[in-house]
Amino acid sequence: MGEFENAGKLGLRDKETNKVLAVYPYKAEGTDAEINKIVRDWYYQQNCAAEDQLLTAYVDILTEQEIVSRKKFKG
Repeated sequence: MGEFENAGKLGLRDKETNKVLAVYPYKAEGTDAEINKIVRDWYYQQNCAAEDQLLTAYVDILTEQEIVSRKKFKG
């Protein structure tokens, strides 16, 4: 069983700052490698200019507090 397989919400996080860049809005299924690709591809499709951000980002499990904070900030 992979780390992400039973995760609630996933997102992308910056490697240097640990800041949440995006919350993946769907349930991801597959191996960790497949989920990593799915989330990164989704983020790239949202904004092609985000390609540089993807170089320093990683897929991570987000806490409920991070998700709520991100929604408040965005909205």
